Amino acid sequence: MRRLFPVAAEADDREWSLAELAEAYAYPEPGPGEPVAWLRANMVSTLDGAAQHDGRSQPISSAADMRIFGTLRALADVVVVGAETVRQEGYRPAKVRADFADLRAAAGQGPAPAIAVVSAGLELDFSLPLFTSPLVPTLVLTGAAAAPDRIAAAEKAGARVVVAGDGTGVEPARAVRALAGLGHTRLLTEGGPRLLGQLVAAGVLDELCLTVSPMLTAGDAQRIAGGPGVTLPQRYALVSLLEEAGFLFSRYRRS
Repeated sequence: MRRLFPVAAEADDREWSLAELAEAYAYPEPGPGEPVAWLRANMVSTLDGAAQHDGRSQPISSAADMRIFGTLRALADVVVVGAETVRQEGYRPAKVRADFADLRAAAGQGPAPAIAVVSAGLELDFSLPLFTSPLVPTLVLTGAAAAPDRIAAAEKAGARVVVAGDGTGVEPARAVRALAGLGHTRLLTEGGPRLLGQLVAAGVLDELCLTVSPMLTAGDAQRIAGGPGVTLPQRYALVSLLEEAGFLFSRYRRS
């Protein structure tokens, strides 16, 4: 893997260790006062803008992409994901990563990040391991008007329901505040496109880690962010850029 930006004295084409990746993708240190949540997204896109192939992101990914995927998860307090992505990608509980155990302990984190599922209708299979046997209880973010029987089903399965909206839907800014109130300030979202679009539109996304896959798919696959557009494009600044086997691993922060 080569570092392309910031520019190094010499090209670095070796495989980066997990410790080096953890340092490269470290969350910013919080300032004085109350902890402030930092929300980053991790997404992959082909050269022609497809975020999925046949409904899943795995076909456009790579081994290096999965190393960074695992690193970003290991650094996070909680992984925020949309209900449709949970269904399509077959989400399971986050695993303990022995390589990051000391780092998480030093940061005051538990052994693995929690998964937080954003769902208005709570049409989820609560018999899945994501809900019944996670190392850390799964969170379900929903609105105050969600169906009481579905809330009860989630809680019976062992999930913790967090209300983050006055209606049936979830308000992104309120969800970020609710997670921070639970002590989760290092936030990571893995989409899908609908959820990421909502986060962008609400102006709560601090950072985007985007893998550009050297593939073309054509078709009508979703982009990494969907839904209504914003009034004015939001500007992000390039922080770093890595390359391996033609895959580009970019990191952008809100300007």
